[in-house]
Amino acid sequence: MKAKLLFACGFLLVSARLLSAPIDLLSPDKRIKISVDLQNRLSYSVALNGSTLLSKSYLQLNLANQPLGEKAQLRKKSFTTVNTTSRPVVSLKNSTVTNHYNQLRLDFKNDFSVEFRAYNDGIAYRFITNKKDSVVVNSEDVHLQFAEPVETSYLETGSFKTSYEILYKRKDLGAVDKQKMSVLPILFDTKKGKLLFSEADLYDYPALFVKASSDQSIDATFPKAPLAFGPDGDRSLKIEKEAPYLAKTAGKRSFPWRFLVITDQDAQIAANQMVYKLSTPNQLKDTKWIKPGQVTWEWWHNAYVYGVDFKSGYNQDTYKYYIDFASKFGIPYIIMDEGWAKTTLNPFEPNPTINLQELIAYGKSKNVKIILWFTWLAVQNNFNVFETLEKWGIAGMKIDFMDRSDQWMVNYYTRVAKEAAKHHILVDFHGAFKPAGLEVAYPNVLSYEGVIGMEQNIGGGLATPKNNLFLPFLRNAVGPMDYTPGAMRSAHPKDYRPNWVNTMSIGTRGHQLAMYIVFESGLQMLADNPFNYLREPETTSFITSVPVTWDETRVLEAAVGDYIVTAKRKGTTWYVGGMTAEKAHEVVLPTDFLPKGVAYQITLLKDGVNADVQAMDYKKIVQPIKAGETIKLTMVPDGGFAARIEPAP
Repeated sequence: MKAKLLFACGFLLVSARLLSAPIDLLSPDKRIKISVDLQNRLSYSVALNGSTLLSKSYLQLNLANQPLGEKAQLRKKSFTTVNTTSRPVVSLKNSTVTNHYNQLRLDFKNDFSVEFRAYNDGIAYRFITNKKDSVVVNSEDVHLQFAEPVETSYLETGSFKTSYEILYKRKDLGAVDKQKMSVLPILFDTKKGKLLFSEADLYDYPALFVKASSDQSIDATFPKAPLAFGPDGDRSLKIEKEAPYLAKTAGKRSFPWRFLVITDQDAQIAANQMVYKLSTPNQLKDTKWIKPGQVTWEWWHNAYVYGVDFKSGYNQDTYKYYIDFASKFGIPYIIMDEGWAKTTLNPFEPNPTINLQELIAYGKSKNVKIILWFTWLAVQNNFNVFETLEKWGIAGMKIDFMDRSDQWMVNYYTRVAKEAAKHHILVDFHGAFKPAGLEVAYPNVLSYEGVIGMEQNIGGGLATPKNNLFLPFLRNAVGPMDYTPGAMRSAHPKDYRPNWVNTMSIGTRGHQLAMYIVFESGLQMLADNPFNYLREPETTSFITSVPVTWDETRVLEAAVGDYIVTAKRKGTTWYVGGMTAEKAHEVVLPTDFLPKGVAYQITLLKDGVNADVQAMDYKKIVQPIKAGETIKLTMVPDGGFAARIEPAP
């Protein structure tokens, strides 16, 4: 009896040790390790190349009647390896994407599971519930605990009502205002590695914000579910009553992925495709009608065209002029922004100065389609507008001023994407939160704003090279970004002046041209006045030659907030764009990505010899080049360059 008792005690002791031992999950290349701990609360640690970056970070989904993750009782664990490829409908980086990861699935009592994934460039996890009835989510714990004090690059806001048009800050986490929040994505520098934190596959659930809780930790916070609305001007509603919970949702569902791109190479952050890999795949059977492309935009310069013999404005002659310009350079779309309609409330009645049906027909004769601007409220109040626009022959919609990301508004995005797809309508969301996977499932969603774009230079001068050099590593690193480039009046920061007649960009001409290669958007704007493009055909011809979708992307060199050089291939032609912020940067442009034995020609538009004082100055070089050769060039402060490398004629 005594021997049996000793055996039983020993068995229980060994079992307890096994249950308390962390469960390890390695990335396919074994450089990243997740260690999951099930004691007391569900937590995990993350190491890169043997160095711990996160320690005892925890996760918990707090339903109204039970917390999922606290003292969780494991029923089953399973490991799987996935290595698949797919072809995005809208390939903003690569026409083929490899999705290679190791996965740990933990099934617990109380009908819930947690999945962890380890990629070569990051990690992700999500909750899955399997409950019969709907559930109420009171809160969600997302706690990141860093192994040492970190520096962070973030967008600070004091309110859940935000357009995400915020300047980036870079501070030690301990110096971040703990009374305010940051939107996602957010970037952390641990000196042993960098971590970009965001979310993917966001449906029927609010977007995640974060707050600093110490110099080594952050916690999630979320907008509550709205219950009642009141009037708030002509383009929005104000929330008059909130629920005490985040979401009321289906009991059988997967929740959004929380992911971290983890790397010791800044270039890998800009090159990542984590949102695509984690999101619900394309849900549309027919996608042939989805045509990404460039688009003219009148609002940035308030339709003040000149050098013409008609009165400019939001009128018939001016819009025909935009169509003629687009047709001349093979631009497939024009946007008719705020000003095309008689009021912001009625999406069916054009301004009396416009004959919309005639413009649609005129554009069709020139192979140019029209995209119309709307407030989200006008669309919400007239949800049959999609059917009407399809009958009219309108190609797409720019929908503006959502400025929220609670559960109701997240669902609004989904409803719009689905209904627009049903009627073959493209969508560009403005006043928008960051991409989180909707554009993967519904690839008719071609772009989102949610960025300090160039429109902020009409009156404020906020779209600076300094801020621009955070974008490839944060905002654009999670999905398409409607920055609206294309300025033909360039100025250094000290020479910039706000103006809505002759609007200016900040940075050199080379900096501006590089945006068409470095920045990603399924609808890429030409924001400036057509007359300014027409008088500089050399620059305009280069801009309009740049594709918006790509077969291959390589980030050649990069430093967050400082500089980036990106090469992209379409067919047999390569484009290379470089941008720098406040410091000059010497570039040795390699050509090892070119196939050997093929004669190429490079067309290079770089900062001119006087670009350091006159931002408009650039130099064009056309010369032969072959694999293995290098080109040395200098990007001046606020500078850049753009190059096209194609088989020699």
